[in-house]
Parts: sequence; C-alpha cells; structure tokens
Amino acid sequence: MLERLSDKLTQIARQLSGKGSISEKNVQDAMEEIKIALLEADVHVRVVRRFVNRTLEEAKGEAVLRSVSPGQQFVKVVYDRLVQFLGDERQDLALRGPDTLSTILLLGLQGSGKTTSASKIALRLQKEGRRVLLIAADLVRPAAIDQLVTLGGQIGVDVYSERDAESPEALVERGLAHAKREQFNVAIVDTSGRMQADEDLMAEIARVRQVADPQETLLVADSMTGQAAVDVAKSFDEAVGLSGVVLTKFDSDTRGGAALSLKSIAKTPIKFIGVGEKPGDLDPFYPDRIASRILGMGDVVSLVEKAQETIDQKEAEELQAKMASATFTLEDYLAQFQRVKKMGSVESLLEMIPGAKGRINEEDIDEREMKHEEAIILSMTPGERRNHRIIGPPRRKRIARGSGTSVHAVNKLLKKFEKMRLMMKKMTKNKKYQAQVMSQLGG
Repeated sequence: MLERLSDKLTQIARQLSGKGSISEKNVQDAMEEIKIALLEADVHVRVVRRFVNRTLEEAKGEAVLRSVSPGQQFVKVVYDRLVQFLGDERQDLALRGPDTLSTILLLGLQGSGKTTSASKIALRLQKEGRRVLLIAADLVRPAAIDQLVTLGGQIGVDVYSERDAESPEALVERGLAHAKREQFNVAIVDTSGRMQADEDLMAEIARVRQVADPQETLLVADSMTGQAAVDVAKSFDEAVGLSGVVLTKFDSDTRGGAALSLKSIAKTPIKFIGVGEKPGDLDPFYPDRIASRILGMGDVVSLVEKAQETIDQKEAEELQAKMASATFTLEDYLAQFQRVKKMGSVESLLEMIPGAKGRINEEDIDEREMKHEEAIILSMTPGERRNHRIIGPPRRKRIARGSGTSVHAVNKLLKKFEKMRLMMKKMTKNKKYQAQVMSQLGG
C-alpha cells in the first residue's frame, strides 16, 4: 500500500538518518523531494503546501540541526507531521452500550465497496460481542439486496430486506423496529449509491438519515480515486454530515492521495481501511502506524495483533519447544504456513517488519513457490509429514506426481526444511544468534 510515496520517503529518510550533521540546505533539498513525492502521490496541493511549510519551519530549527542525531530528528519531524495530516489518533466507532440499539449509516457512490464494507464492519462488531443486523436499503441496484443477503449468510449475520418496499426510508424505519424487537444492539444500513453525488441521491440520503438517526454516518470511498474521494467526502459531509470514512482498496493504493488529504481538506477522520477481499480484511485506521509504514519503519504492533489472531499462547509455547528440540515436522511447517496466509499477503507483512522495506524484496519470497510447497506437503501421507526421513526416491516420485510438481521441487523442499530445522534449533538456544537474525531484519 502507498508504495510510490513510501519508496520515495523511505529513501529520503535513510539518506538523512545516517548523517552525523545536516545543514539547512540538506533540509531544503529533502523537503523539495518530499514535496514532489507528495504531489506525484495525488495529495491535494493545499495539503502539500501546509505539510512542507510546517515541516520545514520545525526542521530548520536549532533543536534539529544542532541535536546529537540531526538526521534522525529530521525523520521524526516528518513522521510527526505525517501522523498529524493522517488524523492524529485512531477514531473508534461512537456506539451506544450493548443494551441499546446503535445505528451505522453507510453512504457512497456505486462501485466504492459499500455493501462489502457493511458485511466487513458487521463481522468485526460481531467478533467484539455485538449482535448485528444488516439492513438492505439499496433499492436502486437490483443485485444489492442479493449481495448483502449472501454476504450476511457467509458471516452468520441476519439481514433485513424488502424487495417491494415503497421507499428506502420506510424500509429503514421498519428494519430498525425489527432490530429493537429482536434485541439487536447494532443495525448497519446499506444505502443506495449513484454514479455521482447528484441532488436526488443527497435528498434520499437526507431522508434516510432523518429516519435512522445514526450514531455513525460513514462514507465508503475508493482510495484509488485519490483526490476525487476527497471531493466526494466534502459533498456528502455538506449534505448530511459525516462522522468518518471507510477507505476501500487501501491495499491496492500505490499513491496515498486520499489518505493524506481527507482529514485536512474534508475534515473527516478515516475510521477503517479495506485491505483485501475476504470478510475479515478490514482494519482500524491508525495514523501513527500508517505513517511508520510510509517511512519504512514497519508496524510491529499490527504484525503482533495479526499473529495473535491466528495463534494462541499455548500453541506458541508448544511450537517453541518443538523448534528447540528439533522435533518440528512438515505437519507443523504446513500449519504455520497456513497461519501466515491468514495474516495477509507477503507484501503486507513485509511492510510491517522494521527495516525490511527496501532490504527484503517481495520477489525474494516467491508466493508461487510457497503454493507449490503447500501442494507438495498436502500430497504426503500423515506419516511422511510427521517423519520426513522416510521419504525415499519412490515416495518422492509419488509426491511429485500428486502435487503436480517435480522430484527436483520435492528434493528442494526437503533440503530447505532440514536446513530450517537446524537453524531453528540453533536460534532457540543461542541468544546471540537470535540478535544477529533480528539485526538482519532491521530490528
């Protein structure tokens, strides 16, 4: 995400952070490069001007230029300004207590990912212990109701719909009455979209909002549209008032114009970002963590949180014991591989490792090869997975045929696995070796 901007700012940060002294000219040159990078990232020109002026003013001060590590101080100034422009702090949903119904109204243009985002927010709140009802109030797009019903079924969330409702506001009124009767404590309303924010759409949204009286009015916007998303946010905010934005396709956004411009121009905080197509691919928006990733400093907190979602403490301890005693098997390797896949793409995980950006290339970790390895292990018998040493030439031929790979690929995996087991054993017993590995990862 935000690769273009991140690559440029990471490069500038590396160049200056290692310097023992920097001059006003160094700062001026760096800010000129940052200005160009921000404009190329489709950040609003007013935001770029403010960002550059404020950063330059602070960075040229004596506290930076005369500090013990001026390069690092300059990078911190850039980081602080990025956090400020992204929205300062994480903005939670302002929902009522669990004994009272809270309403979330979702707005947006057609194709922004509104219906999908409704189901993603529902799943997130369900995991937090909320009882959620989805209300299908998009009566313009014929497939919208079917889509929401399907998505609700996938995540186990009820959907209220009426295919012949006289108006969206009447449907929402009955849907909220149903939610109160059945003791749901969150209702998420999926409203109609249009190709553009026209007067008819705004009038309809205003009527629905009056009936729904929502605690949260969230705009769903496509982050890849850049400044256009900011203009849409301003239009909706002026018409009905927004409490926040959900930025979809954030994982595919290479520029970052919408993320960096929304808070400053539209005065609207980003509350969630869509980071994939799966139901669970919706993350809270943390300005400090995103700023850290943009500057190539990683995001260890998010990485740990993702890991905790896929493995518990007991499993972690058992895994560590197996690594230390060299009893780690191909079965364990497969389980870990599948857990890592649940955490996200290789690219997204590399972004979270401090120092990995620019040092570990995505090409170095071939996802296609990882899929081949998974196929090879799945073609083995349980006995072979538990004891790889019994896999002789005939078995290797059978496994290669079953996995659609070659004997060479099977041999390569087994050699790699044996080498990895030895390294794991060495690492768990040798604190100095652990430190060396971490330093190679930039830790």
